[in-house]
Amino acid sequence: MNWQERIIIDPDILVGKPVIKGTRLSVEFILDLLAQSWSENEIIENYPGITPEDIKACLSYARNALKNERVYPLKA
Repeated sequence: MNWQERIIIDPDILVGKPVIKGTRLSVEFILDLLAQSWSENEIIENYPGITPEDIKACLSYARNALKNERVYPLKA
């Protein structure tokens, strides 16, 4: 899944949060719905402007962000 084709970051849309292209639905919002046990079908029924591929792109974006995250311990 090439999330770059479906997820954009534009400082003029939701203060630069990653969103599904052509919408104001953030990746964070879609992930939150999934975390609340919404099914893919429920999301699409309630937000008909998005597709199953958009939801997969959100998951792919999140996977990529976590894969590249680094945590460094701070010395007290």
